[in-house]
Amino acid sequence: MSDKFFFKGRQDARQHHTAYGGFQTNASQKSGSRKYPLTLMVTSEARKQEVEAQVASAKLHANITVDTREGAVESINELTALLNKGGTVTTVKSPSRNDVCTCGSGIKFKKCCG
Repeated sequence: MSDKFFFKGRQDARQHHTAYGGFQTNASQKSGSRKYPLTLMVTSEARKQEVEAQVASAKLHANITVDTREGAVESINELTALLNKGGTVTTVKSPSRNDVCTCGSGIKFKKCCG
């Protein structure tokens, strides 16, 4: 008999991270597209027309419902999140020590402005 011990315990009971929701692995689900429209709720017809104009100007698609009950709350968080999304920030790379100086002197950066 071998002197090695092989443990044959039971398998781990944890589920895969996509089985119970909470993490979207499908990157093609773009909110506001024709296939996955935004779900918005407003409290009046006038407000619905305003929101429709915002959706059209942003070239998005949305399902807008009107809730006229007493104490109804407007829900347009998905739209405001997409409209207030910031752009990509790019920075200019500073020159390294041995590159030509950016001031136009023609000498190395380390001897001029560095």
